[in-house]
This record gives sequence, C-alpha cells and structure tokens, in this order.
Amino acid sequence: MKKFGLFNKLTAREGKRDELAKILVQASKSMEELDDCDLYVISLGNESSDSIYVYEVWVDENAHQASLSQEVFQSLIQQAKPIIAGMEKVNTLSPLGGKGISTFPRD
Repeated sequence: MKKFGLFNKLTAREGKRDELAKILVQASKSMEELDDCDLYVISLGNESSDSIYVYEVWVDENAHQASLSQEVFQSLIQQAKPIIAGMEKVNTLSPLGGKGISTFPRD
C-alpha cells in the first residue's frame, strides 16, 4: 500500500488568515485521533499575509477521502469556506518515510 501525501495552499480573504489558521489547527487536533493520518501540518506562508499551507500524509488516498465525510471535519469545512478566497493543490506526493511518519509498510 502506497502512502498518500497532499500539499495545498489556501488563501484567506483579506484579514482572515488568523481565523482560518485557527480552524485548520483545530482540524489538526482532530486528526490526532485518526490512525490513518500520519501528518497534518499547518504553516503560514511568508510570501503573503493571506497564505496558509497544509501538508498531509495518510496511509493511502482512500483514508484521506474517508476523513472528509466525517462530521467533525464537515463542520470545520463549513466554518472555513466563507473565509477562503482560494485553494490550490500544490502537489500530491508519495511519502516513503521520515521523522513523524510511520514506516512503510505500515505495521
């Protein structure tokens, strides 16, 4: 089974980056309870006062898709939508391992 990584850039509406970051950090705390999520990192972009980057690593793409239908994440998505000006999938990745990521194949 191949791990699934996703690197996204979100652009908050002007002046709303901190609010959006707070929602995303809240989502990351909920991810701690999901065994299928190895990594969910929120970073503020230095190139813009409105950009936020999210790097995710999952056991596979199906696990990522399944997480999107969970009630807790649907609620957070609904909170975030009005303050997101744009979203760009920077890249999808096939993580092999490293600090913070369970080894492959997963035990």
